[in-house]
Parts: sequence; structure tokens; C-alpha cells
Amino acid sequence: MTLDLVLDIAMAASLVIGALFTLVGSFGLLKLDDAMKRLHAPTKASTLGVGALLLGSSLAAFGRGEPSLQEVLILAFLFVTAPISAHFICKVNLHRRSCDTPPTPAKDQTWATLDTAGDETR
Repeated sequence: MTLDLVLDIAMAASLVIGALFTLVGSFGLLKLDDAMKRLHAPTKASTLGVGALLLGSSLAAFGRGEPSLQEVLILAFLFVTAPISAHFICKVNLHRRSCDTPPTPAKDQTWATLDTAGDETR
């Protein structure tokens, strides 16, 4: 097995896996009924799908002898921003109480999402 064949197999596998994860993530985004449930589809499955597609693209560029830093930078930006944006969307839904059953805040002295300073339940 030559290095070109190994890179081609890895690239093809990465592209197929990325396409499947992206398909599952977009299907979950369309079919799940609640915003809190719908939040997991693009942040988990689609992020992994786009990450695998970018990995396949960087493997293809490496196989051609033209390695590129752009895919790595896009992948790093994606993996940093997707969890942060999902966290903010989740907090907005919790503060609006638009989800079906928001979790109860913790009963300790640390900060909780729905805990208020004048709460008498402590």
C-alpha cells in the first residue's frame, strides 16, 4: 500500500462519515420538537460532520502536496464557537422558560442560571 492509497482511503472515509453526521444533524434539527432538544443536533452531530468534512479536505490537500492551514483554522474556530453558541441559546431558553421542564437551580452558594439574589428557598 502506498501513501497515496492510504490518504485516498482516509479522505473518502472522512468525507462519508462527515456527510452522514451532517445529514443526521440536519435531520434532528428539523424533526425534534422542542428548542432544547433541537439544540443538540447542530452542536453535536453537525459539528462532527463538518469537522470530518474539513479533515477530508485537508487530507486531500496534503495528498496533492499542497497542505493548507485554512481547514485547520476553520476547524478550530468551529470547535470553539459551536459549544459557546449552544450554551447561550440554552441559557436564553432557560431564562425565558420556553422549554418544557427547565431544571431547578442548585441549592448552593454558587451561581445558577435561574437562581436570584432574593430567593427565599435557600
